[in-house]
Amino acid sequence: MTNSTIEQDQDFQRLADPYRRELLAHCYRMLGSIHDAEDLVQETYLRAWRSYGNFEGRSSLRTWLYRIATNCCLTAIDQRGNRPMPSGLGAPSDDPERPVVASPEVPWLEPVPDSVLGADAVDPATIVASRETTRLAFVAALQHLPPNQRVVLILRDVLKWKAAEAAERVAVSTASANSALQRARAQLQQVAPREDELVEPTDPGQRELLDRYASLFENADIKGLVELFKEDAVWEMPPFPQWFVGRDVIARLILAQCDPEPGELRLVPTAANGQPAFAMYRRDEDGVHRPYQIQVLSITGEGITQASVFFDTTLFATFGLPEVLPAS
Repeated sequence: MTNSTIEQDQDFQRLADPYRRELLAHCYRMLGSIHDAEDLVQETYLRAWRSYGNFEGRSSLRTWLYRIATNCCLTAIDQRGNRPMPSGLGAPSDDPERPVVASPEVPWLEPVPDSVLGADAVDPATIVASRETTRLAFVAALQHLPPNQRVVLILRDVLKWKAAEAAERVAVSTASANSALQRARAQLQQVAPREDELVEPTDPGQRELLDRYASLFENADIKGLVELFKEDAVWEMPPFPQWFVGRDVIARLILAQCDPEPGELRLVPTAANGQPAFAMYRRDEDGVHRPYQIQVLSITGEGITQASVFFDTTLFATFGLPEVLPAS
């Protein structure tokens, strides 16, 4: 390797590395999987490194990297399909006592820890924008859009690209890109929640509610627990396609499918997708608490509106969580 090649490699790494985290967020929005997003960012940097010698600077390096990442994501979507949540696949179940059956063959949406995608705590507006555009409901809503509409909406409404730039990326006219954006926005309004109803993570009342939530779960007080939910709250739990609406139904579900004893469950607070979350550990027969599920909560001033419960225990490593909890 010549000195000029080494210098070029060092130059590329120095200039490109600062964009790694935001490219990860971009790929996550596109794909709905943090594991796939990490793979696609690696592929993006590999392609960019190989082509860096031909980069002429006609656009910024950041824009060039986003174009490569978007191409990688579109190819991945063609190969792997979309990642839904159960509530996006059909009507809710009306029988919480019936045993639920997993569908592991479905590529379900995955949560992402805030620590992975979190914006630098310098610009509050940037932090809020990052949090709102990675909420589970927003990313799940994106999965309903055709790939090109998804790209245009993310480039225009999330990354604030100009219409002509977005049109060039998907190889259509500016008028066609604007039309795709309007259709995407209209569809998103039908499936995405109203962001102005959600409680901000810094709200002091939220911490008290979350403390009560964890305590009631750990004490197996399911009746008290569901009082924290809105009357029409939603409970869904990939990889199980069944989902449920209503706090009374949710109480019946927990009692029928889990029926915990006091001390059987322990909750560790975390954060995912700009939302409060818990890692739940369940006590085994040997008395050790091991990974059971990750819960991501949506909270308004009226209570918990949705619990997205993920039974993929490989997510615990992604969240930097321990494999077992020490004895309390």
